Amino acid sequence: MAYSDRIRGAYQATLKGIEDAGLFKRERLIHSPQAADIEVEFPTGSPLKKVINMCANNYLGLSSHPEVIKAAHEGLEKRGYGMSSVRFICGTQDIHRELENKLTAFLGTEDTLLFPSCMDANAGVFEAILTKDDVIISDRLVHASLVDGIRLCSAMHDTIKHSDMEHLEEKLQLHADKRFKLVVTDGVFSMDGDAARLDEMASLCEKHEAMILVDDSHATGFIGRTGRGTHEKCGVVGKMDVITTTFGKALGGASGGCVSGRRELVEMCRQRARPYLFSNTIAPVVVEGVLKVMDLITKSTERRDKLEKNAAYWRRGLTEAGFVLKEGDTPIVPVMLFNAKLAQDVSRALYDEGIYAIGFFFPVVAQGQARIRTQISAGHEIHHLDKALEAFVKVGRRFDILGKTKQEIVAKYGL
Repeated sequence: MAYSDRIRGAYQATLKGIEDAGLFKRERLIHSPQAADIEVEFPTGSPLKKVINMCANNYLGLSSHPEVIKAAHEGLEKRGYGMSSVRFICGTQDIHRELENKLTAFLGTEDTLLFPSCMDANAGVFEAILTKDDVIISDRLVHASLVDGIRLCSAMHDTIKHSDMEHLEEKLQLHADKRFKLVVTDGVFSMDGDAARLDEMASLCEKHEAMILVDDSHATGFIGRTGRGTHEKCGVVGKMDVITTTFGKALGGASGGCVSGRRELVEMCRQRARPYLFSNTIAPVVVEGVLKVMDLITKSTERRDKLEKNAAYWRRGLTEAGFVLKEGDTPIVPVMLFNAKLAQDVSRALYDEGIYAIGFFFPVVAQGQARIRTQISAGHEIHHLDKALEAFVKVGRRFDILGKTKQEIVAKYGL
């Protein structure tokens, strides 16, 4: 047969090498709705364990909100299960345009286009709006989906040091001869939890006639005074040329994403973005759920405000306990461990204590930057956070990492 023992053996050896290096990723089976408390089966075949979820993107706690579920049920009854088509053939319902209009108003842009996911939005936008005569200048820590989308584009690609505005201006000057310049950044960086300096970036882009694209997936719905995103936090609403974001995190946690921004750029995506042109439309059940989410978050900032307080409480508790954290003021709070095996061992020890928090390591983060990325939700109550802090402290003592510097942890466990 074509898939010979030689071929199988090569892949088996590669997988064993990944496992031996402590880099093998194993999935946990969740047997309950996404929430602060979940029931998990790990390893496969073991009894279910009730744990506190500290690593979901469910920032506003809306993934299993009763009103969102009700809206999704109504969407299923009224509009069917799926569209069985792409948008430009027979895959567009009125509710798809309704959601686009609501997102445009919420984000403060000119137009919006739905995609099956933000991964698809990022995969399609660059090729649709740029050519070989243009240049993309991206922060070196942008999300993998942006990196993949940039690779699909014929434009020249250059990078800047993370959040280094002097370096950005140097690159804008270097590429002054290009037809168009597009600066690309995350709004909130998903692994580190810090926010882009969008106010400074916008000023530089205006000075050097460059466009700016921000992926605000880890900000839409809860960052900024009313949750509009990083551009609201930085006071530059209306100055972003392209915003890509997801509905799979704070906005209900199901699926789907969008490109929002200048009318002409959105229309170019409608005409040319391949993931839009050749992928089925977002299912009506998801659209109705996101529409309900938009209603909830525009009527009140209660969940966004609670999330902000929870995140500050959690960060303060970890800091006082003596963990090494990445600086920031968002609900993403990385506990730095630096060693991949240590990250996995700490994650498993936390699970034994009833806390679900996953270790991140190469290639998800750079070599030597392994961590437990904790993510706070408005669904967490103080008793959840206190129990989680108690478990983190207990496990931290066991592994002798409390009050230790990066150098001390690396000296003990290596990179």
